[in-house]
Amino acid sequence: MLAMGGLARVAGRELSFMSSRPDAAARAPRKTEGDVPPARTIDPADPQRLDNQLCFAVYAAAHAFGRTYRALLGQHDLTYPQYLVLLVLWEEEGLTVKEIGNRLFLDSGTLTPLLKRLEASGRVRRARDRVDERQVSIFLTPEGRALREELACVPNQAGGMTGLDMEGRRALLDTLVTLRNGLHGGVPC
Repeated sequence: MLAMGGLARVAGRELSFMSSRPDAAARAPRKTEGDVPPARTIDPADPQRLDNQLCFAVYAAAHAFGRTYRALLGQHDLTYPQYLVLLVLWEEEGLTVKEIGNRLFLDSGTLTPLLKRLEASGRVRRARDRVDERQVSIFLTPEGRALREELACVPNQAGGMTGLDMEGRRALLDTLVTLRNGLHGGVPC
């Protein structure tokens, strides 16, 4: 049973509901040592234990990678997402914003400001399609192309900080691609 203000008893426990009356807080029962639940033993195999969450391990690793790349790319005045755009364009120039977004799993609302900053820094240029002006293609500038050589060591530097050798990194990459593909096609429970 629920009551507005005062106390209510639910499942054999007294619950306090704060009221708008100033004296309600004074009447609310105080917690005592006896109210503290006993410490419970945590089962290491508990699927709801934080250390057993695959998503948390991936999240924490991504966060650590973010810090690593921020340090490596910061000296070139680049963010990690901007670096990803450059990686795509180093493989193939002249892609549309939509094509780059598909490669990076980014929507145009996220990608457009990135591209504008890269353009303002002189690393890419945007060109509207002559036939369909709604389409914008992205091209590297000479400065953007030159960055490829300057940043050639970044993947090995970042990968070297993982504690994995090249074979281990390749195996992990394959596993993560499988994971990503599975999640893109998966249905939540």
